[in-house]
Amino acid sequence: MTKATTAMKKSGSKEGENTPSQLIDARINELSDWRGEVLARARALIKQADPEVVEEWKWRGVPVWEHAGIICTGETYKTVVKMTFAKGASLEDPAGLFNSSLEGNTRRAIDIHEGDKIDEEALKALIRAAVALNMSVRATARPQKPKSA
Repeated sequence: MTKATTAMKKSGSKEGENTPSQLIDARINELSDWRGEVLARARALIKQADPEVVEEWKWRGVPVWEHAGIICTGETYKTVVKMTFAKGASLEDPAGLFNSSLEGNTRRAIDIHEGDKIDEEALKALIRAAVALNMSVRATARPQKPKSA
């Protein structure tokens, strides 16, 4: 059980009663080091790039940002903050931000280590491209109305 979850239970709330945004806030506060700062900055950039983004909390403690499907996750490990893009292999990455999970056919990730500088404009462009891809996939997945004869 994480400190954030423990604090929520002590306050009389259950984890399911907190919004995903509150759980992400708690995770950032719980980290209280460079990883929390990086996760908070990534979150802010995601919201700047896509003001309509929806925050989710999945898989027992992973922040997820969605718009017409998953855009990316924000996992935190001891030495890295990992932003995994669900359809990253289908995205153009002219700035070369993807530096992890490069061998897969679907996902791509950006591993951010302590002291790394985030190319904020390139990251926002990648977020917007992920949203556009989700929207285009959603549009083509809709059933077509039959044409009149």
